[in-house]
Amino acid sequence: MKNSKFPGVIKRMLVVFLLAAIAIGVGFIWMQRTDMDDDPLRLYGNVDIREVQLAFRQPGRIAEMMFDEGDAITRGMRMALLDDQPYQDALASAKASMQVAQAELAKLRSGLRPQEIIQAQEALKQAQAIARNAEHDYQRQNGLLPSGASSRQAVDAARAARDQAVAGVASAKAVLSLATEGFRAEDIAAAEAQLAAAQAARAQATTALADTELLAPSNGTVIARVREPGSMVASQSTVYSLSLDKPVYVRAYVGEPDLGRIAYGTRVRVTSDSSDKVYRGQIGFISPRAEFTPKTVETTDLRTDLVYRLRIVINAADSDQGLRQGMPVTIEVDTGTDISTHTGNH
Repeated sequence: MKNSKFPGVIKRMLVVFLLAAIAIGVGFIWMQRTDMDDDPLRLYGNVDIREVQLAFRQPGRIAEMMFDEGDAITRGMRMALLDDQPYQDALASAKASMQVAQAELAKLRSGLRPQEIIQAQEALKQAQAIARNAEHDYQRQNGLLPSGASSRQAVDAARAARDQAVAGVASAKAVLSLATEGFRAEDIAAAEAQLAAAQAARAQATTALADTELLAPSNGTVIARVREPGSMVASQSTVYSLSLDKPVYVRAYVGEPDLGRIAYGTRVRVTSDSSDKVYRGQIGFISPRAEFTPKTVETTDLRTDLVYRLRIVINAADSDQGLRQGMPVTIEVDTGTDISTHTGNH
C-alpha cells in the first residue's frame, strides 16, 4: 500500500513544478515586455532644412548683388537690385494718365462754367428776338398780299424766315438746358471707370517698381549666388539660393509595430555624431501612407518592412548651426509621455 502511493505523489509534485515553471516563464516574459515598452524608441533619420530659390518678379538688368555665398541674412534685408529706370518711367506715365482721367471726371461732374451758361442764355435771347422780327415781317408781307403791294414770293420767303427763326429758338433752348443740367450720368459713369482703370495702372506700376528690390523672406544663409551685376534676367529666374535657419526638421521613419508608441506632439531627443549636444523637438507629422524604407535610412528592422515617414520639428531655442542639411541623426522618442494629450499637426 505504501509503495503504491509514491507514483501519485510524484505525479502531483511534477504537476506543481510544471505549473510553477510556466508561471515563472510567463512572469519573465511579461517583465521583459514591460521593460521593452518602457525603453525609449530609437529611430534614425536625416536633417531636412528648407531652401528657398530667390528671384525677381519682374524682368530686367541686375544693378547690384549685395551678398556672397556663406553670408548670413536677416529677414527684410535688401539682397539685390534691378535697374529701375524703365519702371520709374512707367510709373510717371501711369501717374500722368491718372491725372488726365481725374481732370476729365471733375469737368463732367462740375458741368459747364457760369460764363458758358450765360452765353447760352444770351444766345436764346438773340434767337427769340430774331424769331419775333421774322414773325412781324411775315405778318406784314401777308397783309400786303391782297392789295398787291407784296408778292406771293415775298410772303413765302417771310414765312420760311419765320420758321427758321422759330427752329433757332428751339435749338438755343436745348443748348441752355444742356448747359444748366450738366453732363449725362452715363458720361460721368464712363469717366469714373476710366479713372479707376488709370488708378489700377498706377498701382501696378508702383508694385512693379517695388519689385526691382529683392528682399530676404526670412533669416538664413546664402548657399548659392547664381547671377552677377549686369546680367539680364527674366521674371522668376533664380538669383540666390537661401538656406533657412528656422524651422529645422528631421525626416525619419518608424516601423508599423512601433506606430502605436508615437503621436503628433510626442517629444523627442535628437543627437548627431558631430557633437554631444542633445536637440529637443517633437513629432509634427506622421504620414498616413505606408512605404518601403528608403535605402538612405537605417532601422533595426529589415529594409523590406513597411514604415511610415515622420517629420520632427526641432525646438526653435535649440536650433543652431550644429544641424546641417542631410546630416544623419539619431532620434530617441520619449514613449513615457502620455501621447493621448498631444494632438494637432505642426
